[in-house]
Amino acid sequence: MSIHHILVIDDDELIRRSTQVCLEVTRHWRVSAASSGSVGLAIAAADRPDVILLDLMMPDMDGLETFQQLQLNPVTQPIPVLLLTAKLTTSEGSQFTQLGMAGVIIKPFDPLTLADQILTLVA
Repeated sequence: MSIHHILVIDDDELIRRSTQVCLEVTRHWRVSAASSGSVGLAIAAADRPDVILLDLMMPDMDGLETFQQLQLNPVTQPIPVLLLTAKLTTSEGSQFTQLGMAGVIIKPFDPLTLADQILTLVA
């Protein structure tokens, strides 16, 4: 899969900025950022990124709700979604992939290897 544009949906500004910088610098990917699920849904539908990095724990609309809304929209449904989470059990990881997520990335992640993780999970 060829990746040119990533959308990061995370309520933590530090995560959004550090992810954006590391992906722009290491791979020269275009990175869009959203601070909430609802903003992320609008950006995903309008810009159609190649991959979405989605935080699990967010106020108002959490990552699972956001993912479900992405799946309901024919425009955003085919976009691979990678879940970003600090807490994950083995059963949760398999549950997320059964729901149709492309994979899970555990926080904190190594910014220098994040792009490689993304490529491996969506290949």
